[in-house]
Amino acid sequence: MTLTKRDLVIRISNETGLVQQQVFDVVQKTLDYIAEALAKGDKVELRNFGVFEVKVRKARVGRNPNKPETDVPIPARATVKFKAGKEMRADVFKLSPKAQASTASV
Repeated sequence: MTLTKRDLVIRISNETGLVQQQVFDVVQKTLDYIAEALAKGDKVELRNFGVFEVKVRKARVGRNPNKPETDVPIPARATVKFKAGKEMRADVFKLSPKAQASTASV
């Protein structure tokens, strides 16, 4: 299942009693500010959720799978990295098969 922005708006609206358009405006503005900060190279830290930051990937040489003898230069570029916060990491860890097996045996 995928959680979309629309799903978020509906759930928040139902829980708070706010009009969906108001909730949509707040959610959109939040995402806009996060994107704006990242575009400036700033780090975005949301406690108990995670950290978004811009990392620059080094230039490297790749291979074309259809012509492995041909080297393809891949230029350096900036990407957005996300590191989950402690609470989210713990919640997601519960989904791993190893964690489910260890909790089932308890």
